[in-house]
Amino acid sequence: MSARAKSIAVVGIGNSLLTDDGAGIHTLERFAEGNTNDDVFCLDGGTVGLALLDRLSDLDGLVALDAMKLGHRPGTVTVLEGKAMDSHLRNQHGSVHEVGLSDLMDALRLRGDLPEKRALIGIEPEDMDWGTEPTAAVAAALPKAAEHANNLVRNWRTDARTEARQ
Repeated sequence: MSARAKSIAVVGIGNSLLTDDGAGIHTLERFAEGNTNDDVFCLDGGTVGLALLDRLSDLDGLVALDAMKLGHRPGTVTVLEGKAMDSHLRNQHGSVHEVGLSDLMDALRLRGDLPEKRALIGIEPEDMDWGTEPTAAVAAALPKAAEHANNLVRNWRTDARTEARQ
């Protein structure tokens, strides 16, 4: 099933059974609590795979939320947009999901479906061991990461309305 045209997907990535590896899923839950936009849909992407390809086709925007090992202090939130996201996915693999996300972005690109507006919001993990709750550092970063996603979506929706009036 293909996503509706002119929509934005916010995708949480990770395994919520591995403490901070579930940062993307936990951030998605925070984002979804405040999402009232009909043109923005939330998707639990799990550990990512090409099975998401049809769900992520024909989008105006895509926000991926994940744990990202970049060597920063645990709980640090990093936002990569557009070409910066692409470069990161091609050159760095801070989590096992980034390989799957990179393949997914490449498949969307090959199909001509890569959204011009795309971003990866990552939280530096502290622990990736068994556990259903994130560490304190990552839990404290969830609201900030969700707010970054809200800001991106709000700005992209404003840009789309402005372009539609022109």
